[in-house]
Amino acid sequence: MVSKSIDHGSERKVKRRQVLERKKAIEGIIRAASSFKDHLSCFPQFCHYNRNGLYVHLESRRGNKLSLCAKRYIQDLLKLNMEAHYGPEWPTEEKIKRREMVSEEARYIFVHEISNKDPKEVSELMDKSRTCNCRGPVVGFVHYRFTMEEEVPVVYVYELQLEPRVQGKGLGKILMQLVELIACENKMGAVVLTVQRANSPAMDFYIGTLRYSISAISPSKVDPLGVQKSYEILCKTFDREAQVIFEAAQDSSSMHATLG
Repeated sequence: MVSKSIDHGSERKVKRRQVLERKKAIEGIIRAASSFKDHLSCFPQFCHYNRNGLYVHLESRRGNKLSLCAKRYIQDLLKLNMEAHYGPEWPTEEKIKRREMVSEEARYIFVHEISNKDPKEVSELMDKSRTCNCRGPVVGFVHYRFTMEEEVPVVYVYELQLEPRVQGKGLGKILMQLVELIACENKMGAVVLTVQRANSPAMDFYIGTLRYSISAISPSKVDPLGVQKSYEILCKTFDREAQVIFEAAQDSSSMHATLG
């Protein structure tokens, strides 16, 4: 009897130590990813985009180093794109987003439009061996973070916002592919994001075009018979462990570890 109690106690200590070691390892992965200065530098081929008559240059920034002009731009674009989808919840949500956008953990990719360039000049700018010193007007951004969700290291996409005039040109897809590559490069198990259910174009984009799944941790999956929430949590997983946690209620064939 005493022997069994001692054995159980030892097992609990071992398990507790394993849990702590795993948590420490995950925190180290997230810390390393967050401390890297410019994730775009690992993917120079994504720094410029030239399709469908749209020429843009991408730039990395951090939330706690945004200029006043950048902050105002983010606020204005968020209101333009999101106010209608949030409805009466927008005033409260807007305050939350203002706090989130300047967080030290916030990572940004800003999209600068390169306009009024002749084809030859654009070709030179698109040469990945060159550094683009011409910052055109900002036409969109991605806000993402490296964090832990359900004990799994993930990239959480807080915002993907593009001005209406540059939507529908493939830019959103390229930006999300870049985020997924950044996630894999930094040993994240998944990309996770939240979408308003009322935002049908966004739901179609992520689920239909990019093949994201409604996560097992989304309110509609956790409590399907409960009060319906206004949002869904979507995910794309890159390893078995993340798949088990985020896609537990779905077909295992839905794991999308291959990017493209």
